[in-house]
Amino acid sequence: MANEVISGEQLQKVIRDAADLVVSSAGVTLGPEGRPVIMSKSYGGPEVTKDGYKVINQLKPEDEKVAKIVELLNQATSQANEKAGDGTTTATILVGNMIKNAHKHIAAQRSRMKLKSGMKRARDEVVKYIQSVARKINSEEEIAQVGSISANGNSEIGNKIAEAMSKVGKEGVITVEEGKGLDEFSVSVVQGMVFDRGYVSPYFITNPEKMIVEFDNPYILLANKKLSSIQPMVPLLETIVRSNRAVVIIAEDVEGEALTSLVLSKMRGSLKACAVKAPGFGDRRSEMLEDIRILTGAKTLVSDDLGVTVESLTVEDLGTAKSIIISKDSTTIVDGGGEKAAIEARVKQIKTQIDKTTSDYDKEKLQERLAKLAGGVAVLKVGGATEVEVKERKDRVEDALHATRAAVEEGIVPGGGATLLSAIAVLEKLSSDDDDEQAGINIVKAALKAPISQIVENAGEDASVIIYNLLESNDPNRIFDARELKYVDAFKAG
Repeated sequence: MANEVISGEQLQKVIRDAADLVVSSAGVTLGPEGRPVIMSKSYGGPEVTKDGYKVINQLKPEDEKVAKIVELLNQATSQANEKAGDGTTTATILVGNMIKNAHKHIAAQRSRMKLKSGMKRARDEVVKYIQSVARKINSEEEIAQVGSISANGNSEIGNKIAEAMSKVGKEGVITVEEGKGLDEFSVSVVQGMVFDRGYVSPYFITNPEKMIVEFDNPYILLANKKLSSIQPMVPLLETIVRSNRAVVIIAEDVEGEALTSLVLSKMRGSLKACAVKAPGFGDRRSEMLEDIRILTGAKTLVSDDLGVTVESLTVEDLGTAKSIIISKDSTTIVDGGGEKAAIEARVKQIKTQIDKTTSDYDKEKLQERLAKLAGGVAVLKVGGATEVEVKERKDRVEDALHATRAAVEEGIVPGGGATLLSAIAVLEKLSSDDDDEQAGINIVKAALKAPISQIVENAGEDASVIIYNLLESNDPNRIFDARELKYVDAFKAG
């Protein structure tokens, strides 16, 4: 369609329509009694999900103007997904409710700037309140409970997440893979590593839904220098193409003609590849590349100091891994192809260096390397009867894992919907002499009821009655259990 500029009431209607569509589509999935949604896809069979974030991302409104606003709303919810891994449906309902109420006030000629000011003041107070009531979790039992709740009451998922965390630590690397067995759901620890560098270009992404690169059984080329020319790599890349395997290039940098050629080859489908900047700087980068070399079983790495060039490499010189996952800011190597004895020798060497160093900074960096190399990666394998079931279960486990990690880091609250509802009491004490700014505060106050209303309605109960009873109790730990349909103390009930 030709470019079209809209404004005023026409634009406001498009925004309202987009917000209504997003909230109604994702809202049905919220809470323990939320309903699954079946999504048709442009390829493969239909997908069943209870993940509101996935539902929103699959929305394709016929009206292109509404579609553009939905895209903007997706960006807001994706921030919640990136930071916490969960809570996207709740965030969507809050945003949608505030948009609708804000537009009513705008139609009544209230000041947009004053409304925004009031909403920001209210937001800050709500955030402070949530932080004040959050509790830290420490025990394996508490972690299992959080994982179970995040997985819509599935205690098996919660227990497996807690088991994985106990094996590699709360800060350890945990990945979720598709299993082969019908009822498979297992935890294992394999050789692996994660480091804080991601793909050089988003054009390498293989999974647009999660904005990540995923490869099974890739080759790994390591270079302690910048790679800017593609010509020296051509013979090696041609061999990799014939093997029908992917290649991940981890180098000081991949730039210029080399980067352009790799991106074009990936987009044409002629080569499965991804370029990643090596972690660290200077000598530390050299040491970390050596750690990765040993972990992946690479015979050598490209280095001017060693006199090793790209032209001299064969596929036998490259590293391997069972799988690799690359996001915009991290790379996870799972089950590297290195020999266990070589890895253990490297670990022993690093431990000796830690004992000998007198520098606190060097000791800290060595301990980081030791944790990456020795900690391993916990792999949760999820099976199922069909491809659709496996994917749905895998997504549920991943969502629960992300939410559990966030809970371990930030703490937990009695219940998402109930805590937002109890935050209304804080806003009752917040006021403004300016009517328009006060209206902004009231917009947020009204929105705080929306998530729990949706949770209760999805359970088939009267939201107004439940909300009234919770507010009257004046107990921040009291929630409505939408699965059992009764009021409970959140922490005592687990």
